[in-house]
Parts: sequence; C-alpha cells; structure tokens
Amino acid sequence: MPKVRTNRVKYPEGWELIEPTLRELDGKMREAELDTHDGKRKCEALWPIFKITHQKSRYIYDLYYRRNEISKELYEFCLDQGYGDRNLIAKWKKPGYERLCCLRCIQPRDHNFGTTCVCRVPKHLREEKVVECVHCGCGGCASGD
Repeated sequence: MPKVRTNRVKYPEGWELIEPTLRELDGKMREAELDTHDGKRKCEALWPIFKITHQKSRYIYDLYYRRNEISKELYEFCLDQGYGDRNLIAKWKKPGYERLCCLRCIQPRDHNFGTTCVCRVPKHLREEKVVECVHCGCGGCASGD
C-alpha cells in the first residue's frame, strides 16, 4: 500500500512571531498582482511587485542578520518556502551591495553597453538628480548614497 502524502508543513519554532507580517505582505502582493495597470507604462506595472518582494526579503534578512531574533532553522525555512529571495539576500551580505533593490539592476545583459542600472550610480555623481530605475522603480540603491 502506498504512503499517503499530506501537505502538512511543520513550522519551526518562532514562526508565530513573524507569520502575521509575512501574511500581511502576502496580502499586499495579491493586491499588487490584481491591481489594474491602466494608464501605466509596461514596466511600471511590475514595480509594486518588486517593492513587496524586496520588503519581504529585507524583513527576513534584518531579523536574522541584524537583530538576531530568529533561528537559522526558521531563516532557512522562510527561504525554502519562498518568503524571501535567497540570491538577493546573498548579495546584501557583500560590501557595496547593502542597499541593492533587485537583482536585475546589476545584471549587465539587461542594460545598454553591458553596464549596470542608473540607480546604482551614487547621487552625487549623477547628472540628473531624479532617476527611476526602469526595472523596479527604485530611486537609487548605491551604497554611497
């Protein structure tokens, strides 16, 4: 007789402390996905989704690395379940990428001349003072700002 599989996920200790915030951010994500994008440019329709994804990942990162309020087991569980972006968090741990908004901003294949996004340029070196990233709507994520 085959084993009966259940979809019960065993939540690690401390999950009840961060669950309300993550559920709230999931609700915001659903609203952003269902929001109409009438009158917006094609790229602007995805900006709220990028911002909420960044917010969830930053929340998990801060709880584990900055405040030390969650265990490694809970941190790994959150990343495995898709509550945070593992690759983005890995970049935040490296010097110069502490304020990175999304991974598309540093991928040379997504930009002209094989460079990075304009939001990665420090504000004091920009010719234009107000800049929005085309990919995520970020105003500037350079570490020197």
